[in-house]
Amino acid sequence: MKSSVEGSSHHGHSEGENHEEASTSSAFHLWNRRCFSKYFKHVAYAAIWALFTGWWITGLIFHRYDLGWLIPFLLYLAITLRLIFLYIPISVLTRPVFFVWKQTASRLVGYVPEKLRIPGAALVTIAVILIGSFVSPESANNTRADRAVSLFGLVVFLFILWLSSRNRKKIVWHTVIVGMLVQFIVALFVLRTKAGYDIFNFISTLARELLSFAEQGVDFLVEPGWSEKHSSWFIVSVIPAIIFFVSLVQLLYYSGVLQWAIQKFAIFFFWCMRVSGAEAVVAAASPFIGQGESAMLIKPFIPYLTMAEVHQIMCSGFATIAGSVLVAYIGMGVSPQALISSCVMSIPASLAVSKLRWPEEEDTLTAGNVTVPEDEDHKAANALHAFTNGAWTGINIAGLITATLLCIISLVGLINGLFTWWGHYLNINNPPLTIQLILGYLCYPIAFLLGVSRDGDLLKVGKLIGTKLVMNEFVAYHALQTDPEYHDLSPRSRLIATYALCGFANIGSLGNQIGVLAQLAPGRAGDVSRVAVSAMLTGALGTFTSAAIAGLLITDEGGFSQPSS
Repeated sequence: MKSSVEGSSHHGHSEGENHEEASTSSAFHLWNRRCFSKYFKHVAYAAIWALFTGWWITGLIFHRYDLGWLIPFLLYLAITLRLIFLYIPISVLTRPVFFVWKQTASRLVGYVPEKLRIPGAALVTIAVILIGSFVSPESANNTRADRAVSLFGLVVFLFILWLSSRNRKKIVWHTVIVGMLVQFIVALFVLRTKAGYDIFNFISTLARELLSFAEQGVDFLVEPGWSEKHSSWFIVSVIPAIIFFVSLVQLLYYSGVLQWAIQKFAIFFFWCMRVSGAEAVVAAASPFIGQGESAMLIKPFIPYLTMAEVHQIMCSGFATIAGSVLVAYIGMGVSPQALISSCVMSIPASLAVSKLRWPEEEDTLTAGNVTVPEDEDHKAANALHAFTNGAWTGINIAGLITATLLCIISLVGLINGLFTWWGHYLNINNPPLTIQLILGYLCYPIAFLLGVSRDGDLLKVGKLIGTKLVMNEFVAYHALQTDPEYHDLSPRSRLIATYALCGFANIGSLGNQIGVLAQLAPGRAGDVSRVAVSAMLTGALGTFTSAAIAGLLITDEGGFSQPSS
């Protein structure tokens, strides 16, 4: 009995030792694997940096003058800094910058009496706008008289927002002034400097090449060269590009690149414009991923947003377009430089105009931080999963766009048929009475205030703006590029129209935004509905301010023109 117990005890002791050894071995292998993975990651980063360093140096040696040096340098600098900041906190760079800022600009502002700071900032902004707009020489399509009209329009749009403000005493003028200044500086950089033009031209070239990659996929599904033969077909040139682009966005989102870029944009606007973290994130994300998806980035905070924040996040969605449809418009032949610069300008513009129309009157939950929460519910298992999810999402978006266009254009045809028939009895035959004609006269003053050429273009651009507001910007851009009525628009009018149409402020998107936000936060559905119309109109005015600023600054319209589809 004793030996049996001893044997059993010995056997249990051996099992314990074996279990301990197995645990130790497992922990050792896990540690080994992690070390190897960490080591491999360092080697991969070093290899990537070495590869791009070699590419940049080679480019400087062989193609510095014919292909230029600025774009390769900026790309190399961005990759190098991103790799460095994987090991070193970005605060190593930002702290000295903030220190210099505090010791120079902040100290200089401190000498100005507090009551004079806002008026002084306003005067500086006005001076920058006047000098930047009127110093450059005139051109045939951009005289100083044309610029003066655009400036007057900009003032009128801002005055309307101030006059209709929910609480003029609560307006934070710092946010409004800085927003308008940043918006103008972005436009000045793009429209008046070679570096700005080169950078945005490079981005637009990448976007155009993205279309060709989608065409390769279509050719594989049908036959080689089929896309080129049928490039005038909307469903061939635009729809595949949307599907591919959405898949690519999902891949970038899975890798964390998109969140990183959005957060950096948001931090900048959070710091310089003094808005809440939620507002900064949505404003920065809207041009990249669109109005509904940008709100999903702050899903945990939506139930706790103030009314002003709800107004702001909706306004940001209405003031710009999404990356997916941007690719579609480029495929239609719309100027990519104008579209991309308008999207960037919309970030500060939407923040400024929304805070002018609906100032903050409550304490905000995200007033002191900028965060992009992880969406654990919809997180992909790996890169392939993310890419295929993106393909399915792209099919849904492309299908929705196709069905919406089909129905809207058909409905417009029906309404125009009725109006034309009715107009015959009133002797309105040349031109016939159509919904576009009615909207053109209603939006005639807007076209004038934007600075559109006054040689027969005002009514035409007014029609496009009305079409965009009542139907959607897709129909308006399609008309701009394909309708013979708009082929003789002056370069100035065409470019201003491109900026003025670059936003989701229309009745269809109004329902879409209400639906998305009500689904994300059912308890706020009533608040969302209450601010929706105001946010849509404010977003439209934000887009118009970008168009008016473009009218102030454009000098080389030909550089931004795209052939019609």
